Amino acid sequence: MRRALVTLYDGDAASTITLARQAQSGGLPPRIRGLAAQREAQGHALVGDERACLRSLDRARTLLTGDSAHDEAGPTIGTTHVSDPAAMTTGWCLYDLGRPKAAAELLDRECGRLPSHALRTRTRYGFRRSLAHAASGEVEHACTIAGELLGMMPAVPSATVNSDVRRLARELSRSRSSWPVRDLQPALAQVLTPSQG
Repeated sequence: MRRALVTLYDGDAASTITLARQAQSGGLPPRIRGLAAQREAQGHALVGDERACLRSLDRARTLLTGDSAHDEAGPTIGTTHVSDPAAMTTGWCLYDLGRPKAAAELLDRECGRLPSHALRTRTRYGFRRSLAHAASGEVEHACTIAGELLGMMPAVPSATVNSDVRRLARELSRSRSSWPVRDLQPALAQVLTPSQG
């Protein structure tokens, strides 16, 4: 699962799908198989295979909501703050499938359900939400969301979050003449520039 996450952020859809399928073997607990099915869906989304993506998401939803998914002993793998992981991942995938407006609507709803103390989770999915709004032409709203999240970055350092911040900066650069983008650019640059120490 961890390797599939790395390949996902490297844009290597084929490896992401292969690794995620390996983590769905029948001997593993339902939660792990469900999370692996979500990762597989994200790999399919990267290559634009909506049908395979949605099939994987359906499989993930079944595995993550079944009774056996909550009966596992030991530590919980994956986030515990997302009330509907399959829905959140669907929003993530919709962006990669070229449907940013639908992604933004779903991510708005799911991010609104996150507890306020879940800083890492709010930051991770919040930047994806901001990216979806920016790509759907809602630049001012995207900047508002990102502006709220940038202040959390020092508390939740994450290479995966930084990847989405870079994507957001590139997306917003298309709207440089917009005053919200101009206002946000110094804060984005500060987060993306490693501090000299």
